[in-house]
Amino acid sequence: MSDSESSENSESSESSVHAAMEARTETWVFLGAVRTGTARYGDTTALAVRDGRVLALGEEARALSEEADHVVELGDGLLMAAFGDGHAHPLFGGLESFGPRIKEAASVEAVVSEVGRWAREHPDAEWVVGASYDPALAPGGAFDARWLDAVVPDRPVVLRAHDYHTVWCNSEALRRAGVSGATRDPRVGWIERRADGSPLGTLREWHACDLVLDQVPARSEDQLVEALRRAGAAYARAGLTWVQDAWVEPDMVPAYLAAARDGALTLRVDLAQRADPDRWREQLEPFTQTRRRVTQEGGPLLSARTVKYFSDGVIEGGTAALLSPYEDAPHSCGMPVWEPDALAEAVRAFDAAGFQTHVHAIGDAGVRAALDAVESAVRAGPAWDRRPVITHVQLVDPADLPRFAALGVIANFEPLWAQLDPLQTELSVPRIGAARAALQYPMGDLARDGVRLSFGSDWPVSSHVPLEGIQVAVTRRTFEGEPEAGWTPHQRLTMEQALTAATSGVAHQAGADDRTGLAPGAPADLVRLSADPRAVDPMAVRDVRVLGTWLAGRVTYAGQTAP
Repeated sequence: MSDSESSENSESSESSVHAAMEARTETWVFLGAVRTGTARYGDTTALAVRDGRVLALGEEARALSEEADHVVELGDGLLMAAFGDGHAHPLFGGLESFGPRIKEAASVEAVVSEVGRWAREHPDAEWVVGASYDPALAPGGAFDARWLDAVVPDRPVVLRAHDYHTVWCNSEALRRAGVSGATRDPRVGWIERRADGSPLGTLREWHACDLVLDQVPARSEDQLVEALRRAGAAYARAGLTWVQDAWVEPDMVPAYLAAARDGALTLRVDLAQRADPDRWREQLEPFTQTRRRVTQEGGPLLSARTVKYFSDGVIEGGTAALLSPYEDAPHSCGMPVWEPDALAEAVRAFDAAGFQTHVHAIGDAGVRAALDAVESAVRAGPAWDRRPVITHVQLVDPADLPRFAALGVIANFEPLWAQLDPLQTELSVPRIGAARAALQYPMGDLARDGVRLSFGSDWPVSSHVPLEGIQVAVTRRTFEGEPEAGWTPHQRLTMEQALTAATSGVAHQAGADDRTGLAPGAPADLVRLSADPRAVDPMAVRDVRVLGTWLAGRVTYAGQTAP
């Protein structure tokens, strides 16, 4: 990392995790198959932990069994480094449990019914707020306010699509936000309209969504802390111990600090503060102050060393930035959130201040703009351990693939997306056509180029369970098995590559070189699985169960058969 960042983080990096979480001197010994994830140690047959760190491997670890406080027989299972999530939104994920449960709704009618149920059971709620409906449930992803009016006519309703780039709201929400037929589309985003120009009820991208979202009453700090507690529990059940919160606004930081202070934060989190294209210069000093404050007050689990940029939107919404027009909208190449030159200027400035770069890039023009921005920072500034991240990497022009390795860019994929699900077949493929659709999620190409891959979930956009994404990464098939030969099968990863991307790849992204494998002295961030994913049918990987999760040697989740 840069000198400016290192000076702020030195005190935190020198603190051991177990000291901050009640020092423990207990010894654990695990007997059975252990994947260390390192070239030096490979697979072994035992692992010992003491004081929150790996103490010994193999026969040396096995010899400690008699004096250990806990001995775990792994049976047919596997012990390995805990998973990480290189791109997610844990606070949003936790907050979804506060509103109507619409994520699994399989039809518009089911969403509307659940919204009505929740509203009836919460008559005192001023707003009905929910998230993660499936945008493929309505033609073109366009949802009508009147569908929600039928069940909640007298209170505002606002629902985020599961891509978090689109909002569906009822007529009362539009009224309170002052959105009418006379309202012009904002600079970033647009209002879906009926034939007469009146708002339909669907708002796309930042500034359009904010017309309504800015009217929603803020959550209390206690609610936000509780959301983080729930998110941490969900992550622990899935075997995760580190996450990149990839969208942090200023009002979220105090909740994270409170959670860390009160013991409600049960995993490691790095906060990526979102740079706004309209006011990023004003954000430079506040972001630096937040990083300093988090270093001083956040303890060993919390950092704020990253800046997040949205290069573009999403293909299914027609807002991802493309090099050539959309098939279904020949007049449009999408909607860049940043002008490329402005993005490059901002990345250079925050890079010079020692922040890691993390760019959302979906379309091929969005990816190119992100690569150009990273390249401009590399050329402009002195060399330092940047580890820039481009996340999602959905559609990449083949000419740009070699630039990832040349620039040292980490390609963060959400592997669960690399399947022909309805989001692809109903929205994305018709928008970009078959030729470009076949270029999506080039994991295999980048891996063959030697690019560092990391995996994320984008939770709550999609499932936070790493084993589900790993299954798709190695099969490129839906959970129903389609297509049988895999979608663009040359982009499949091996199981070892996928496990590495979900563990050491994310640790490398996090700047945690001591967590890239289970070597003696490494932090004991561990996950115990019911089976070795390398030994099961690739279409059954998601059925492997997490039996236990350890953060620096401390149990954060124990399944029924775990001690």
